[in-house]
Amino acid sequence: MANRRLAPASEQPQSFAFSPENAEWAKTQIAKYPEGRQASAVIPLLWKAQEQNGGWLPRAAIEAVAAELGMPNIRVLEVATFYTMFALEPVGRFWIQVCGTVPCDSCGARGLKEMLQARLGAPGHVSPDGNFSWLEVECLGACCNAPMVQINQDYYEDLTPESLGQLMDDLAAGRPVKIGSQTGRVSSEPLGGADTLTDPTLYDGSRVGAWRKRFEEAGKSAEPAAKTGEAASSTQQAAENPKPARPDAGRPVERTVSDAPAQRAADGETPVKPEDRADAAERGRSTAKHGAARQGDADVLDSPAKRVTEGEPAAGEQGHQEAPARDAVPQQPEASGASEGEVAAEAEEARVAGALAALPKDASPEQKADAVGKRPAGLDAARAGQPDDLTRIRGIGPGNSQRLNGLGIYHFDQIAAWSRDEITWVGTYLAFPGRIDRENWVGQAKALSAPAQ
Repeated sequence: MANRRLAPASEQPQSFAFSPENAEWAKTQIAKYPEGRQASAVIPLLWKAQEQNGGWLPRAAIEAVAAELGMPNIRVLEVATFYTMFALEPVGRFWIQVCGTVPCDSCGARGLKEMLQARLGAPGHVSPDGNFSWLEVECLGACCNAPMVQINQDYYEDLTPESLGQLMDDLAAGRPVKIGSQTGRVSSEPLGGADTLTDPTLYDGSRVGAWRKRFEEAGKSAEPAAKTGEAASSTQQAAENPKPARPDAGRPVERTVSDAPAQRAADGETPVKPEDRADAAERGRSTAKHGAARQGDADVLDSPAKRVTEGEPAAGEQGHQEAPARDAVPQQPEASGASEGEVAAEAEEARVAGALAALPKDASPEQKADAVGKRPAGLDAARAGQPDDLTRIRGIGPGNSQRLNGLGIYHFDQIAAWSRDEITWVGTYLAFPGRIDRENWVGQAKALSAPAQ
């Protein structure tokens, strides 16, 4: 399958920037998502960057998308390397993606790959004329018309090695080609054309009510049924050996009278049998069974009331814990093993979520941050015009570095001096409360701002 690695450094461009048209398009994509969820636009932005760069994604384009969305570079790289629709190395003018999953493989995809290997070389290499490169990918969703390939944006289906070779010749020569099935198949109909529902009377309305007419005609022409053959035999057998019928509804049915206390009282007997009364009075003996008491059976008379009269604690009082007073500080649970940063992050997330719940949904990032913390003091510009590289702090990418600069945060010592309220304010403003504690930005900043020894 595909080798999901970035192209060698010798093939990487030095920089990448969206064209003015694509930059405007990117803004419309990002605007589709709520504040703090701009990362959801990563796939369309990567797709547009690949399209602008001639069909493949260089490292500079991945980093540009990360900066645009305020994401760490590694997060965008994870997306680009996961999906084979993103080419990480230069491709030909016509990029051929061959589906190699089971349906296509069973229908001849191996022959297509062998032909491409012989004509173009190994997957991922561009032909000398720059026209073609190919790659085997997972299912492209055209299983009914297998085998198939995707060339740039279009599908070509029902292929053979010969028809694929002719298709490539036409593309290289600039001749028009047919998109879709190369055998004339319509949509995903069976091979050889439709062979079901071909009778026009199934859908032209002529059969509506026809069954009723046939039923009426059969009833008029039918003679009084005479029981012959098997029907007569079954009738005679039923007459000779009749089965007992169920009683009619409401008909009295004899059944064993239940030996219930009410029934015994109605018959003039004592409601409870003497032997049952003796069993109930016997200690350690269940009234629901007969026989000797088993070891460990509960004393049926050992009730809470009896225990109290004997000066013993009731069963419910054994092991009873006193409820704490209302003004008492509740006992803290045992440590779960989480780090101090994780505990602080979880506490901050809970506090921020509760405070933000009272704000309107259209509140700005500044309004949300002001509701939970205090904005840190910023500088008008970096000292001596030389800002620190904030991306050296793990968790701060180019996008977040720019947003921190917009707040007047340019140096490590500024972050190292943040208070708890300032950490909460910045985390909420950047739409990831708790992250600063988890990644220990303050601790990292202190280490980076410390003088070298």
